[in-house]
Amino acid sequence: MDVLVTGGAGFIGGHLAERFVRDGHDVVALDNFEPFYDVGIKEHTVEVCRSVAAESDGSYTLVKGDVRDAALVDRLVGAASIVVHQAAQAGVRASVDEPRKVTEINVDGTVNVLESAVESDTDRVIIASSSSVYGKPQYLPYDEDHPTEPVSPYGVTKLTQEHMARVYHELHGLSTVCLRYFTVYGPRMRPNMAISNFVSRCLNDEPPVIYGDGTQTRDFTYIEDVVDANVALAESDVAAGEVMNIGSTDNIEIKRLAKVVRDQLAPELELVYEAAREADAQHTHAGVEKAGELIGYEPTRSIEEGVSEFIEWYQENREWYEPLVRSS
Repeated sequence: MDVLVTGGAGFIGGHLAERFVRDGHDVVALDNFEPFYDVGIKEHTVEVCRSVAAESDGSYTLVKGDVRDAALVDRLVGAASIVVHQAAQAGVRASVDEPRKVTEINVDGTVNVLESAVESDTDRVIIASSSSVYGKPQYLPYDEDHPTEPVSPYGVTKLTQEHMARVYHELHGLSTVCLRYFTVYGPRMRPNMAISNFVSRCLNDEPPVIYGDGTQTRDFTYIEDVVDANVALAESDVAAGEVMNIGSTDNIEIKRLAKVVRDQLAPELELVYEAAREADAQHTHAGVEKAGELIGYEPTRSIEEGVSEFIEWYQENREWYEPLVRSS
């Protein structure tokens, strides 16, 4: 299978590229190496994928480029049977500062992918969406029928991606599916996420910093569960035209998460609280019954288990990973 992974050197995209190569597929990873965080993490991801390719029946090709480049996207999509579209300008707070840039990358880039797929022999386009499309909860856990009223430009762009995918499915018969991720974490994760930040600070005898009162909750999803969902959809057309949640079905208060990390690494440290950040959702919690029915999705780790696993990975990879985390 020929697989194009946009954003293929990023956190989620890199893990997807690695898995598809490991499974023996021919993978092209498109990434613009946007320095939203230290690109050294992406460079390490590329080396991991190349090492996997050297030992598997699959192949790995890195293309440095941007999804806003319609001609480049057209060429790459035209050669792929499956497109896993992860490329996006991430960051809820960053989108408040640069809404135009976020819209150009997330919306225009997605239209480029969909247009190219319609004009080629692409079997399926799997699009990364986000729990940010929901906004303020009217009830929890969120199911896919919950009203979508995003509270940030980032969330608006992700919801627009979903509508574009639906329209291309309905008008052109293109097989699309959108996955609403809930705060994905794991090895090689972005350094500006709560878990990586808490671990880094505790390992360096610095107190975890919590923004707000810490009662906000998050549904943290382990990276391997996200990868498994994408792989299942790459191999089946059962969810054509659908959107679905991919989460852990559990959630945790941020202050409790900080304590879980602190108690494992540096129990003597006190927690530090600072002012809340704008545009952050107060609560997220995924209902994943739809994904369970359609693709047999079932999360494999509790938050505590996944965090412990990430801490172990962090300590084993501290020499190269920590300088990149702390430089961001």
